[in-house]
Amino acid sequence: MTALRERAIVSLRSAPLLPRHVRIQYDPVRQACALLSPEKVFWPNEISLDILRRCDGRSTVERIIADLATDYDADPQEVAADVIAFLQEWSDKLLVKL
Repeated sequence: MTALRERAIVSLRSAPLLPRHVRIQYDPVRQACALLSPEKVFWPNEISLDILRRCDGRSTVERIIADLATDYDADPQEVAADVIAFLQEWSDKLLVKL
């Protein structure tokens, strides 16, 4: 019998991090960064990479949103919706820990 995993839900106080089995690596052939996980490779775009690089286990989602809104001169509410949706999706795939 297998146990069901409880879904982690992103909150503004979550401090996301990449699990030990996930890493970002530069691919010189494609001249792009890949997110590597056992038997899986993801090719995130630049904004996704910017979010993932901030997932250090110390920065909260609220801080990540504020920093991205400043860096991209964007509306924090729009950034918040996108960042939360992104982190939730990647958490559901077990690529980000909350």
